[in-house]
Amino acid sequence: MKLKGRINHSAVFWCFNVSEEKWDIEKTCLNAKRLGCKSVEICGPAEFDTIKKHGLTCAIAANGMPGAPFMKGLNNLAYQPEVIAVTTKMIDDCAAANVPSVIAFTGYKWRNAENANSGEISLEKGADNCVAGLKKMAIHAEKKGVTICLEQLNTRDSSHPMKGHPGYQGDDIDYVAHIVRRVGSPRVKLLFDIYHVQIMNGDVIRRLEECKDVIGHIHTAGNPGRAELDDNQEINYPPIMRKLVEIGYTGFVGHEFIPTRDALTGLRQAVQLCDV
Repeated sequence: MKLKGRINHSAVFWCFNVSEEKWDIEKTCLNAKRLGCKSVEICGPAEFDTIKKHGLTCAIAANGMPGAPFMKGLNNLAYQPEVIAVTTKMIDDCAAANVPSVIAFTGYKWRNAENANSGEISLEKGADNCVAGLKKMAIHAEKKGVTICLEQLNTRDSSHPMKGHPGYQGDDIDYVAHIVRRVGSPRVKLLFDIYHVQIMNGDVIRRLEECKDVIGHIHTAGNPGRAELDDNQEINYPPIMRKLVEIGYTGFVGHEFIPTRDALTGLRQAVQLCDV
């Protein structure tokens, strides 16, 4: 499929792997390339060779933490040593495979990430802990030429474990962007997920302008429901993509929707809609 070339499209592997059709990494790469995508992302070292074989890149690697990696994050000192160790290893794997970025998370606000009754880490303390942890990793990331992208997630949707994350501390885009700015490293950036921002903050185009100095990666999905980018959802993607071009964003746009129908049709629609 011939594209205009101003948006670097990427397919987020896990979405298609959990779809009814359950694409494996091989099929995801074949379909992504067929549609003009340049990347298959949120993968790890086990997938890097297959992605490379198809002439694609992995725009951003998975975190590497076991289970739900967004739960145990840098905001919690009980988990921070493991998060730093796992992310540092992934930075090394990314550098060896020429993968430019790795995802990172603030973590849940509860002192025991799996127990909402365990007490909360304050917003201020959580931010301080994230900044300290990211500064430690930034030194290594700068040496390796790999960017750590900290993601904001929504806490409003409790209908599905991958549509929203009640308890996640970094649910406000300004809060997460401020953490990134405090770190002050060219290798620590913001993962601006349009779906999550729409739910928690809205005013997406203005937010892109305000965050343009720290954006390292972009994700899309339809809202509500994290489904296809079709006319059943509320986000107007073409002007948002034009704003990305206007602010000089040259990174990747990862399509991270959960297919509710034919996955290839949904991915084609997302690519065409966002190809401005």
